[in-house]
Amino acid sequence: MIEFLQQPWPWYVAGPLIGLMVPLLLILSNKTFGISSSLRHVCAMCIPSKLPFLNYNWREHSWNMIFALGVIIGGVLTQAFFKNPEPIAISEATQNSLAEMGVFSYSELIPTEVFSWENLFTLQGFLMLVVGGFLVGFGTRYAGGCTSGHSIFGLSTLQLPSLVATMCFMIGGILSAWFIVPFLLSL
Repeated sequence: MIEFLQQPWPWYVAGPLIGLMVPLLLILSNKTFGISSSLRHVCAMCIPSKLPFLNYNWREHSWNMIFALGVIIGGVLTQAFFKNPEPIAISEATQNSLAEMGVFSYSELIPTEVFSWENLFTLQGFLMLVVGGFLVGFGTRYAGGCTSGHSIFGLSTLQLPSLVATMCFMIGGILSAWFIVPFLLSL
């Protein structure tokens, strides 16, 4: 069983499992799927405020915070016990492109040349980790939700704003991968 859990799951297993979350949440509890609103609930819980954005009954959304906590615990358990011992499988062409940008590590899901505490205190690291993180958070709030909320739940319930948001996520991801990340890695 451990060997099965350590291997990447094929799309035809993982995709339907994720997709089944939408009708299960709707049918069983009339809840929507998404993770970005959890930060708002945590802030409303921890920061007593008169701000209208944080002044609401966060207890009604406690299931969402439990879900987010489960995601964090699942990530920690996976890293500790179910980590795939094999190096990340990346095509030779991608390895060559990454090598040109100074990325050589494939033993983890994220390259240590970019995502490390040492790199955080460089211009490149600050721009990628801090400024990039801020832009992701701002974009999530501006779009009214994250990729899971819009692209999984919103599209499956045929919401036009979710289609627009998902198209923007994809365009932004492609532009970032082709232009912004190579530029930042060249700094």
